Amino acid sequence: METRELRYFVAVAEELHFGRAAHRLGMAQPPLSRAIRRLERRLGAPLLLRTSRTVALTEAGEVLLQEGRAALDAVDAADRRTRRAALGAHPGLVLVVKAAAAGEFLATLLEAYAVEPGAVGVDVQLCGVGEQEPMLRDGRADVALLHLPHDSADGFDTEVLHTERQVAVLPAGHPLASRARVRLAEVTALPGLPMPRWPDPDGRYPDGPGPQVRDSTQLYRLIALGRAAAVLPESVRTHLRDDLAAVPVDDAAPVTTVIAWPAHCRSRAVADLVRVASAVAGGQRPNRSPSR
Repeated sequence: METRELRYFVAVAEELHFGRAAHRLGMAQPPLSRAIRRLERRLGAPLLLRTSRTVALTEAGEVLLQEGRAALDAVDAADRRTRRAALGAHPGLVLVVKAAAAGEFLATLLEAYAVEPGAVGVDVQLCGVGEQEPMLRDGRADVALLHLPHDSADGFDTEVLHTERQVAVLPAGHPLASRARVRLAEVTALPGLPMPRWPDPDGRYPDGPGPQVRDSTQLYRLIALGRAAAVLPESVRTHLRDDLAAVPVDDAAPVTTVIAWPAHCRSRAVADLVRVASAVAGGQRPNRSPSR
């Protein structure tokens, strides 16, 4: 298969509409349809079920969509990382972090890594919810802080940094705000305070009654106005305003923060950053790596 064919198929599989896929790809619909049929003939399997009104994926098409996305991410990552490597022997690292998680730990990590022998520059990029994983997969980042189970670490090497419980973030004057603890069902069923809806990596929001949000600042304002509630990692307490309250949720799954990097990575700089992150998370002084 050619990369071009994979891009064609993924566009059709995601849009489930040849017209929209052709527009997205900047091409006419007939050659796109012919390209997909040629791909099906070469693979010896139908990838799409077509009617006059609908397009659906076959089981084989579902497999190729998942594998094709991964393959295209790998191609993009190879392109970006090769271009960055051409800038010099030590082009630096790109570390991507969810903006709401950029707190004291990150500052301590960067300070500790900066004094390592042979440390390279670290470009910290703050992103919205769920954006770290695709940035790491497609080569825009070398290292990421991910939060399990909300992010997927499939295909990455990881080191666990810490695990924390979750809290319900509520308006300070709400009756539940004075409780010592709550249960998840109590929070998700609050009248007038729906859970927020976050966009997926493609910018699309799931269906539901909650407000559409893109960042923590927007979310906190909505909660303070009595328009939403949220269940978030306990570390958000350090960012909360006076008009918000955080109450532990007894039965919410804990959130584990990991530092993640591509499984095939052989970068000494990445290895050093991971080692320092693990030491900082454990409250230890990093063991210095030898000078290069």
